[in-house]
Amino acid sequence: MTHSVAHFDYIHCDVFASDPYSGNSLAVVPDSSGLNGAQMQVITQELRHFESIFLWEKDGSHHARVFDQNTELPFAGHPLIGAACALHRQSGDPQPQIWPLVLQGDRRVLVETELLGAGYLGTLDQGRPDFIAPLPDTDKPAFARAFNLHPDQMSPLPLEVVSTGLRYLVIPVTGGLAEARITIPDLQEQLATHGAEFAYLFDVTTFEGRHWENDGSAEDVATGSAAGVIGAYALKHGLVASGHRFVLKQGQFMNRPSQLHVTAYGSTTDVTRITVAGKVAFVGTGSLIAP
Repeated sequence: MTHSVAHFDYIHCDVFASDPYSGNSLAVVPDSSGLNGAQMQVITQELRHFESIFLWEKDGSHHARVFDQNTELPFAGHPLIGAACALHRQSGDPQPQIWPLVLQGDRRVLVETELLGAGYLGTLDQGRPDFIAPLPDTDKPAFARAFNLHPDQMSPLPLEVVSTGLRYLVIPVTGGLAEARITIPDLQEQLATHGAEFAYLFDVTTFEGRHWENDGSAEDVATGSAAGVIGAYALKHGLVASGHRFVLKQGQFMNRPSQLHVTAYGSTTDVTRITVAGKVAFVGTGSLIAP
């Protein structure tokens, strides 16, 4: 007796990349209708991209679920940019487009896309950031040790928890990124005590960053959600001007150099909106069976 097996097409693209095989790789499943969350998690683990995104249409809108290797995420930058550019590419329309995407919890985001040479440019509006809490300077030595940094490499600017959808502890530094790594087994618990979910190292002199899974098992090549947080932090602390697009660098220590284009709007006392943009290159397509 023959049993039918459901097949699902996927697109492999690289986000924050001018060319294939650079930037942050991503799997986009443009029609995941029929898959449940557990199946999406298994597929993400099988494909081994840092994150995968699963789309489906409902009531005229594109809905999305994002998974990393460990869990589902309520928000993520590079999957949303990559997914919108994949939808634009599938549409065949050469004109700029705006893609509303509905996330779990009914959060709605907009991604503007445009054809750019052989690839696409996607701009994600991350909305108004939430400045949750600064940390006292007395916490700096502990976090320096947690990331293999010398106390002298910590910036005078404050540690601060900021969110545009995920809560990051911004750790501003003036050096030491090349040697940085997670050195403690309980980073997640340490972050949770301050209301943070993740940490992002940000060199305020070079505008370069690094980010890992909290257990140190994997480093992210380019973190779109954190880039929005850095934009908010940079405007609040006078590192950039409102409306000025800057480049946040990430991934060079993994030989996947990436550029995230960030623009913050508002003032040092009222940051009103953040956008994060990046180029998307397409690598290939495939088909997989449902787990």
